[in-house]
This record gives sequence, C-alpha cells and structure tokens, in this order.
Amino acid sequence: MTLTLTVSDEVRTLAPGFTHVTIEAYDLVNGPSTDVTSALLDDAARRLAVRLDGRAPHEDPHMVAWRAAYTAFGAKPSRTRNSAEALAKRALADGGLPRINALVDVYNAISVAHLIPVGGEDLDHIKGDMRLVRAAGDEDFVTMAGGERAVEHPEPGEVVWRDDEGVTCRRWNWRQGPRTRLTEASVNAIFLLEGMGPDAGLAAAGAELAELLEKVSPGARVTVHEPVG
Repeated sequence: MTLTLTVSDEVRTLAPGFTHVTIEAYDLVNGPSTDVTSALLDDAARRLAVRLDGRAPHEDPHMVAWRAAYTAFGAKPSRTRNSAEALAKRALADGGLPRINALVDVYNAISVAHLIPVGGEDLDHIKGDMRLVRAAGDEDFVTMAGGERAVEHPEPGEVVWRDDEGVTCRRWNWRQGPRTRLTEASVNAIFLLEGMGPDAGLAAAGAELAELLEKVSPGARVTVHEPVG
C-alpha cells in the first residue's frame, strides 16, 4: 500500500476489538449520483430493515459495541453517533438516504446494508500517512461553518483520524473534514471499513464494495487489503 494506516497503542487499549479493512482505488471516475447508485441506496435501506427486524439501529450488537467504544473515550453516543448508526437512522426515516455523488453513494450503501462505518478519502489530498490516535486537543480540524472556513480542535483524548496536516475525521468516524472527502473530481481514493469484534462482517462488506466500485467506475484499479485487528 502506498499509504500507511496505523492505529495507536492508546486506541488499541481503549478498544481491543477494533478491526479495519482498507481498499485502495485508482483511476476512478466519479460524478453526480445516478439511477444505479440511487437504487443501491434504496436496496441498502431494505437490507437494513431486514437485518434489524423491527429493532432500532442502536440495538444491533455491532452498534452496541461501537457505542461502548465511544463512551470509553468520553463521547455521548446518543448525541454523536458513529457514522453507520447515523446513516442507518436516516435510511429508515421518511426522507431516506441523501444522494451525494456516485462514489459516496456506493460506500454509504455498503455502510447501511452491512451496518458498519465506511469512509472514503481522496488520496491526492492526504498529507503523509493516516493515524488513528487519541487527540492531544491542539490539533487542527478544518471544516466549514456558515459557508466559511473554520478551524476546530478535538477534545483531549478524543479518538481521531489524522494525517500530517491535521485531523481528517473527528470522534473516530463521526464527522469527516472537507479537505479529504471525495468529490466529483476525485480519481484516487482509499476506503476504510471499521468494525468492533470478530463478527463485524468486514470481509464480506469489503468484497462487495470493491465489486461495486468496479461496476460504477469501469477501468478503476481496486485492491482490497486483508483485515487488520
């Protein structure tokens, strides 16, 4: 892998059951949402409803494990939900899932269908390697507020993804910064699937995501890496 992802010892101590799968993809062709990606999102919502069988998303065992991890570093999981739980709630609501762009739609569909946090980062905007760490509290998280550039700082001890320039995602996978998110101009990306415990289903989700990426972006070079625990 051209990009190295590391998980700090502090995070592993906090959540020893954490695992992740990375997928590298090059020569992607992104664009607006399509009928195909929209149908994937609708199908993902149906698959989620079958999985939950009347339960709320936070009652799923995998989401219970994620809530425990969030609580362990001081977050309030009912207020700052992990990305999978937040998407699942939207998928089951009347408005359904948002349509963002083709690549984001694809990984959001996988997240909802498998109920696991999935993120996508533009490789051409990542500076250095990516690390999952507990924040000191002085790191920069560049975001947008009221249409203007704004700089926030994570709470000390908060789990964040970061690179050499600053935080790329706060509270593990709660909120991604705009600097590295996938846009319609993105051509090279890394997708990150995150799980808690051995039964998270990352391998199956990763295989399905790779297949869909090749379908919506023919000619892309996609590599799925082995799960890292």
